[in-house]
Amino acid sequence: MALDLSKVRNIGICAHIDAGKTTVTERVLYYTGRSYKIGEVHEGTATMDFLEEEQERGITIQSAATTCFWTKDDVKYHVNLIDTPGHVDFTIEVERSMRVLDGAVVVFDGKEGVEAQSETVWRQADRYGVPRICFINKMDKLGADFDFSYNSIKERLGVVPIPVQIPIGAGDTFEGMVDLITMRAYFFTGDKGEVVEERDIPDELQDSATMYRSEMIETASQFDDDLMEKYLEDEDGITEADIRKAVRKAVLGQEGYAVFCGSALKNIGVQRVLDGVIDYLPNPTEVPDVEGTDPKDEEVALSRPHTPDAPFSALVFKIVNDTHGDLTYLRVYSGTLDRGSRLLNPGNNKKENISRIFEMHAKDRDALDSCEAGQIIAVVGLKNSMTGDTLCSEADPIILERMHFPDPVISMSIEPQTADDRKKLGDALVTIRREDPSFRSEYNDETGETIIAGMGELHLEIIKNRLVRDMKIGVNVGTPKVSYRESLSGAANEVRGKFVKQTGGRGQYGDAVLTVKPMTPSEAEELGLVMKDGVAFKDSISQGVIPKEYIPSVEYGVRETAKSGVLGGYPMVNVFVELVFGSYHDVDSSQVAFEQAGRLAFKLACGEAGIGLLEPIMKVIVTTPEDFFGTVSGDISSRRGQIVDSELRGIVRIITAEVPLSEMFGYTSTLRGLTQGRASSTMEPLEYRMLPPRLAEDVLKA
Repeated sequence: MALDLSKVRNIGICAHIDAGKTTVTERVLYYTGRSYKIGEVHEGTATMDFLEEEQERGITIQSAATTCFWTKDDVKYHVNLIDTPGHVDFTIEVERSMRVLDGAVVVFDGKEGVEAQSETVWRQADRYGVPRICFINKMDKLGADFDFSYNSIKERLGVVPIPVQIPIGAGDTFEGMVDLITMRAYFFTGDKGEVVEERDIPDELQDSATMYRSEMIETASQFDDDLMEKYLEDEDGITEADIRKAVRKAVLGQEGYAVFCGSALKNIGVQRVLDGVIDYLPNPTEVPDVEGTDPKDEEVALSRPHTPDAPFSALVFKIVNDTHGDLTYLRVYSGTLDRGSRLLNPGNNKKENISRIFEMHAKDRDALDSCEAGQIIAVVGLKNSMTGDTLCSEADPIILERMHFPDPVISMSIEPQTADDRKKLGDALVTIRREDPSFRSEYNDETGETIIAGMGELHLEIIKNRLVRDMKIGVNVGTPKVSYRESLSGAANEVRGKFVKQTGGRGQYGDAVLTVKPMTPSEAEELGLVMKDGVAFKDSISQGVIPKEYIPSVEYGVRETAKSGVLGGYPMVNVFVELVFGSYHDVDSSQVAFEQAGRLAFKLACGEAGIGLLEPIMKVIVTTPEDFFGTVSGDISSRRGQIVDSELRGIVRIITAEVPLSEMFGYTSTLRGLTQGRASSTMEPLEYRMLPPRLAEDVLKA
């Protein structure tokens, strides 16, 4: 039986760390009947946090997918759900999930409102055009404040929230919510909050409910002409259906965001959020056709409708190493996939065989014979596909838009303890790189060290633990190091690199003249140039002074040199290189000679222009009691940090600062010591900035 796509929702749960998203997910699984008991994060029993490391730490490390069913108004809906991490070190898991979702539930802490990582995941959702609804969780928490959290969505995210609920009480007195559309109160009873009781709105909340309902209707009417007309001419004639239609229109257009409230831990409100998923988030047919390009000509745009009879297309968004072979997660955008099918990876022109298809439930799986457009599934049998690759029918190839993967900001050396460990380490690192595109590893021939790089100390620690614990490889690790970058501090015009070599027989001759200058990716885009791996290259050769077949070799030489750096072995970024002149020899010129000429010219040009080191700057958010504000701010200053914002919320001070990553190692422990364990912090990569020359010298000497 064909899947009715109008009854499908592909959604994710995302939030700042500790906002309660996994707890929300566990309640969703329970209320939909997918789980028969509620797993708890604090007990290490959460269904979706099934990794040993996740259960020990009480955090989500990798995204987990499941399928469940929710019945609303006697209609059964198929919900594909992805639970994502909140810690910034694992932001790649959020990134690749957002790429394949149709909608998302963003969870906020009822006391804290919008936090640092809340803004990050919101921007990721913006990048991929994902409609969202908001859930203000933890309304039972001491200090929970719905008004504050609601306004923080408006002010900090700069978006238009649409309240569809308000809480009944807060903290210890929280017991339910008022539905502003029906103007009824709902209370959750039973052992697990599974019984929902509808009552009249308590008298003390009538005024507040009326005020928020007016705001809801006034806001929603901005996005729907029919509701606006009734709002202006006959407000009493506005129906529940009118409001839901307008709110849905706003959410689908990403112009407004429905706001719910509750407490997942106390089993209050999650069922109403599920209703909101059905009411306001899109089904696969309501999102734009998936777009891509022709593999033979990337200038030719293609698209695929979200229908089972269209040519097949899917995106690989996650790979998990499994005892029975790699488990590859796919979002199917168009067409139908049968077990045993043969597909094309148009990125590398390799064929892939689909031996098995699974519907996933965290670590468990149900076998399928086939799947259709709109589904999120996992397959076994792929040999030549990586995260971000497209799979499609051989007859109708298409390459879908790839994902954005952040560059690592921290690295450390890793050394196998025995010869046997050395043999296993290489394969293990390849496996981890396939699973995690934000992880890098390389072998340094000069030092004999293997260098691993990732998004933070926690990221690398978990990689190390996985090598030791799961893969049984003995390793010694060095201290974490910052991943610096090199960039030009000035420009250089028409610098020649000439490679001439005579070896008795045929010689080698290559001659390239380059101009270099600093350039940002946005500046390159404005000029119609492609910034790849930090370098934008332009061919300005005229009158055939260099034959066309040699120009790619010059570019290759430039790019390879930039990758390994000129000053201290760090990759170069934000560089514009223009090939302006050169010469060749009829007999002695070759691609190898022009590659060497490109390398030489680039090194000489960079030396003439001047090179500086860039260091990663982190956005740091510190939450501290006001009594420790002076101590904390002084410590930030001593770390070359700049405080850019400071906000007092009751007795708590929220400090936003920009601090070099090199100064932040071990900061969490230091902060606890400075504040008697009462302060907390989060940080995320912000940008690269030029390192002061004196400090750059110290780095290069180290």
